[in-house]
Amino acid sequence: MNKTTNYNFFKMKIPNIMSASEAVKLINSGDRVLIQGGSATPQTLVKAMVERGPELKGVEIVHLHTEGECGYAAAELRESFHTKAFFIGGNLRKMVGDTVDYIPIFLSDIPSLFREGYMDLDVVLVNVSPPDKHGFCSLGVSVDIVISGIEKGKKVIAQINPKMPRTFGDALVHLNQFHACVLVDEDIHEMKFVAPSEEEQAIGKNIAEIIDDGSTLQMGIGGIPNAVLTYLTNHKDLGVHTEMFSEGIVDLVEKGIVNGSQKKVNPYKIISGFAMGTRRLYDFMDDNPEIEMNDIAYVNDTAIIRQNPKVTAINSAIEIDFTGQVCADSIGTRMFSGVGGQMDFMRGAALSKGGKPIIAITSTTLKGVSKIVPSLKPGAGVVTTRAHARYVATEYGIAELFGRSLKQRAQSLRDIAHPNSREELDKAIFERFGSSLMSV
Repeated sequence: MNKTTNYNFFKMKIPNIMSASEAVKLINSGDRVLIQGGSATPQTLVKAMVERGPELKGVEIVHLHTEGECGYAAAELRESFHTKAFFIGGNLRKMVGDTVDYIPIFLSDIPSLFREGYMDLDVVLVNVSPPDKHGFCSLGVSVDIVISGIEKGKKVIAQINPKMPRTFGDALVHLNQFHACVLVDEDIHEMKFVAPSEEEQAIGKNIAEIIDDGSTLQMGIGGIPNAVLTYLTNHKDLGVHTEMFSEGIVDLVEKGIVNGSQKKVNPYKIISGFAMGTRRLYDFMDDNPEIEMNDIAYVNDTAIIRQNPKVTAINSAIEIDFTGQVCADSIGTRMFSGVGGQMDFMRGAALSKGGKPIIAITSTTLKGVSKIVPSLKPGAGVVTTRAHARYVATEYGIAELFGRSLKQRAQSLRDIAHPNSREELDKAIFERFGSSLMSV
């Protein structure tokens, strides 16, 4: 993409150009501010807002997880800012319970908070591409909840950035929707590729073996999704409809394995809400009509998801009890991430003809503690209920839970637990169900 856009060309066409410090003066004490998240986090505007912190009081910050510095959550600015996150990123975890609170909500429901008046927005901070000749900028790698925020926000402040890839779908926003424009040349946050571990490779292989040709994929980022994608090189006619994606799909698109030809909704298109990866991914996305970045209320709508064939949803967890209850947002009472879109896609995949909702985990933590347990930790949140859980994958195999009794589930999950954990699980199963495992 053109990384050296000549802003002189646009100066006559971009209204309300000002410095970042001037732009954030539109934020007043007591305002609620939505920040575009993920790799699109508008770093210049965030830093300018934080610098103005001592002048402000009682500003509420809302967002999905953000990347980069989050000075608004610093303890010394607790009188200026307080954050309510819809999903907790690594940059905020230590502040949860202090300057940061968490709002439990399905990702698909967040836009309705804004559109239906449950949560008014005074200011929205966004990071967009330069405008085209018609005055349309693009939200690039993050459309998700921010497009609904722009629709309902009283003031929208945009940093216009040539490093932001130009994407389509619901991503296009006209200059006349911005109350202030700040010209920046800022790198988009990059999520570096980390090679899957041996355990993640084994999980990827197990999952790839149950993915059918013609499936529609939903998966996120990380070792397990990357491992799954490396084992799909012999598959055919795969599609993508996912809340987010990373560059693992680029090779499959370039090889023609992902082509979307079997999708019933948005055929031949990659549908997503946000993306995180390296510059290679962002360049792949730039001006690419095959990719549509859409409102998360659409992307994560189970009524839309279920229409595609063989939806295979791959999601992660922190721990799973042996009845199939999935904790994915907390470690006991300590919030770690959020509900996110897991249930949107677990249910959407289950309703899809031939669909497969999968929870994928390594059998143990890095400290060797089993992730398959008799009972979740006290205070742990159930994100996917035992009634919704259908497939659970570890490096030791895949447990199929649909239609299975509690006792059958317990044995199936025990069989894919780490060998060092199985004796303890055997004892717990016997104590709970009071009969031999052989009678299931």
